[in-house]
Amino acid sequence: MANWLKTLLARTGFAPKAIPEALWQHTLQRYLFVARHPPAELAQLRRLVGQFLQQKEFTGVHGLSVTDEMAVAIAAQACLPVLHLGLSWYDDFTGIVVHPGAMLARRKTMDAAGVVHHYKEALLGEAMQGGPVTLSWQDVAAAGHSAARGHNVVIHEFVHKIDMKDGTADGCPPLPSRAAQAVWHDTMQAAYDGFCEQVTMAERFGGHAPWLDAYGATAPAEFFAVACEAYFVNRERFTQDFAALTALFDRFFRPDQPLAR
Repeated sequence: MANWLKTLLARTGFAPKAIPEALWQHTLQRYLFVARHPPAELAQLRRLVGQFLQQKEFTGVHGLSVTDEMAVAIAAQACLPVLHLGLSWYDDFTGIVVHPGAMLARRKTMDAAGVVHHYKEALLGEAMQGGPVTLSWQDVAAAGHSAARGHNVVIHEFVHKIDMKDGTADGCPPLPSRAAQAVWHDTMQAAYDGFCEQVTMAERFGGHAPWLDAYGATAPAEFFAVACEAYFVNRERFTQDFAALTALFDRFFRPDQPLAR
């Protein structure tokens, strides 16, 4: 970890200007989906990134050293979903573990006959309930290019953290009322069902493949995370397929902002 971030973490009363201007501008140039926000939102994001860096601990593994540039890049992307919500949505964990590339996680499953199978799964990231977020730096670094496909591993895993805020990852974050929950469920379920049908038609019958990552069809929680990736990094393309979800996400992620028309 470079000297600037070490100095930041040792300080109290941190001011956002402590992020060097050149470093902040480099981040915006590398990740254009961040830079496209209006100046007032970028100033707000910069302050939030500074607070995030003070609160979280980065650990590189397998010989990877987390630099200032890497930490700010991760923080800027992680803070997008909570830009209008606040960092309290991330207060259940401190650690962010960064791997050079995809990681292998040991898994086990039981088949219908009761036989337990052990296997390894390649992961680009993982969010643990009450625990750290794990990320592949290779995929974080490529986020500027993968935005065209609506892909962003940082946003995916941090949205899982938002989803887990009420104790379970089920595709529905904590909401203020039963009425809001009902609207969320109905809107998300309709989009999820339609997406799963499109994925099935593409995979089994050679139909048109969806633009959104097919991984979203594996579970409602994954659909929420995959949809949010695209919503935050390629809103225009996402809205072409999921206009109802864009409106739903606007109401949740931007509660202090006028709804887009």
